[in-house]
Amino acid sequence: MFEQLKSTCAPRALLAAVLAAIFSLLSVAASNAQSAGVCYRGVNLSGAEYGEADGIYGTNFIYPSESTVRYFADKGMKIIRLPFLWERLQPVRNGGLERNELERLESAVELIKTHGMKVILDPHNFGYYRGQRMMTPGLGAPEFANFWVRLSLEFANDEDVLFGLMNEPFDITAEDWLIAANQAISGIRATGAKNMILVPGTHWSGASTWLQDLPNGNNSKVMSAVVDPADNFIYEIHQYLDEDGSGTHETCPNARLALEGLEGVTGWLKEQNARGLLGEFGGSKEQACLDGLRAMVEFMDENREQWLGWTYWAAGEWWPESEGNNIQPTAKGDRPQLHAVMKDDFVGGQEACSTIN
Repeated sequence: MFEQLKSTCAPRALLAAVLAAIFSLLSVAASNAQSAGVCYRGVNLSGAEYGEADGIYGTNFIYPSESTVRYFADKGMKIIRLPFLWERLQPVRNGGLERNELERLESAVELIKTHGMKVILDPHNFGYYRGQRMMTPGLGAPEFANFWVRLSLEFANDEDVLFGLMNEPFDITAEDWLIAANQAISGIRATGAKNMILVPGTHWSGASTWLQDLPNGNNSKVMSAVVDPADNFIYEIHQYLDEDGSGTHETCPNARLALEGLEGVTGWLKEQNARGLLGEFGGSKEQACLDGLRAMVEFMDENREQWLGWTYWAAGEWWPESEGNNIQPTAKGDRPQLHAVMKDDFVGGQEACSTIN
């Protein structure tokens, strides 16, 4: 009788164990699905864009230190946007890259990669070179493409390096900027480089104005004509939460407007079958700012098919201590903004994180 009961109960026990395992796996999968988000969360490490083109390294400008890079890597960040000056790297238009500055840039990139993060190369020039606006005589699309051909040759097909064409062109027409961007992309691809390219719009590439008809043009209408032979580009969008969207004020009365801007761009990206990265956003430690920042990153996590990720503005050893957006750690530790944007239960969406086609 005992043996009969044993033979009857064993399959039931096995079935119960299997079902328990299945439910456990489903629970873990559901939990991961809830916490999955954008591929890349990161920060701008400010410093190499400081000063004049002929500034002295260590006195007028710096590159990130190992301690700062390690800090943000330890916090779970996976990408660094690295600002620098075009004219410092290429002192003469159409000329060669300055070797000392290139070596500093390359060393910074290797340092960041050593800590398991990717790097966005960011000529932080606002559409200018030595005070001259792009797409004016002597500084047209060919000169811009020349710079990117030279730079892309140095980092071609490094899957950890992304090319951000230009930081915040703001007073160039959308049509002119499109010409410059497309020629730069064509030049990069002619070198054989397949790295992902980040393409901003004009008017500071703001999310809240992306769909608007402005004096310099409508980004949503014009920038849909970006041409990439390798089909490996994304749009770089910026958005702040303060009163004028500049990121220079302590309060965040436009937190809702910033979120609405992201919503509008997300719809446009869906229509274009394209993706974006929020290259700059930030706020102070005031609660309205913290709430707004948290809402923005959560929205992008929920729309990760359109958003590859984000890089917060900003950190860096020389970033002013009193600057409201600063998330460089203090002697007391993390700043509140860091915890607003970095969720403890984050799991990156690995299915779409490749940067090389």
